[in-house]
Amino acid sequence: MPRDSSATKARLLDAAFTEFAAYGIAGARVDRIAETAGVNKRLIYVYFGNKEQLFDEVLQRALTAGAESVPFDVEDLPGYAGAIFDHLVARPDLMRLRLWKLLERPSATGLEPAAFRRKTAEVADAQQRGDVAQEMEPADLLTMVLAVAQAWFWAAEGVEVQEGGQSWSPQRLALHRSAVVEAARRMSEPKTAGE
Repeated sequence: MPRDSSATKARLLDAAFTEFAAYGIAGARVDRIAETAGVNKRLIYVYFGNKEQLFDEVLQRALTAGAESVPFDVEDLPGYAGAIFDHLVARPDLMRLRLWKLLERPSATGLEPAAFRRKTAEVADAQQRGDVAQEMEPADLLTMVLAVAQAWFWAAEGVEVQEGGQSWSPQRLALHRSAVVEAARRMSEPKTAGE
């Protein structure tokens, strides 16, 4: 019976995501990744080259999945920020993976620069139409919207671990989300005459 290489790659990528999110690149072990995926570790090198290339593939896959789960909407930047926040609440391991990328592979790039340029161009067009605030440069505004969506995950003092390992109560989570959306609204909403 032929092996299903796409299923094997998917299992390896899933196992590697968990490993890299927990330990970063330096701390990740290909033995654990292979064992978790239920495959021979040699396949990691066959399919992905080395550990850094595997990390890059895992990160790219996570970014692609995130972009598909949270589509960009220049007409509703506050809603976009809220959707990013919701996505990160559901997948806090994404922030850990992103942090490891910033710490261990800051020069590695993939879809991020192209996607950012596309979104920045959409913000610039919306600013020219008067649909989005014009006080900031398009790239700065987009950066600030993304930052506010992620702010609670970076701020250690904002994370209050509750019983059962939950970081936030549903009430506190709703307040955080509301703050994210309101901050994005204030940054992106165009000024009306007299303001």
